[in-house]
Amino acid sequence: MKHHIENLTEKLLSRNIKPSYQRIKILEYLTDNCTHPTVDKIFCDLHKEIPTLSKTTIYNTLNLFLEANLVRVITIEDNETRYDIDTTNHGHFKCQNCGEIYDFEADIENIKVDGLNNFIINDKSLYFKGICGKCQSA
Repeated sequence: MKHHIENLTEKLLSRNIKPSYQRIKILEYLTDNCTHPTVDKIFCDLHKEIPTLSKTTIYNTLNLFLEANLVRVITIEDNETRYDIDTTNHGHFKCQNCGEIYDFEADIENIKVDGLNNFIINDKSLYFKGICGKCQSA
């Protein structure tokens, strides 16, 4: 579903982010492609449309979006950083066969944890790995 540029511009302005063309296109990409993309994937897909786009611009834009809580980082694998437009607390499942990452509902706020009294928790992530239903059926 394509999102109107006006809505994306408003979303950026509401977070005090100047809505440049590149920022709007990156936000549009993340909104339209809820696939937890990497910087490389975003670059490859948008570079066709915006030949002047650099990976540095994507990194800087994503860092700006992170600070404004527009995206969250997913590090389900040590060697790759992915970005999720859904900033609500939920879990992620990565299929070890096809590599697809799926969102799932989880009551992360109420997980019982012992041994962290007097700790400040800044981030809560729940990652599962296994084989998805599609790969099991194949």
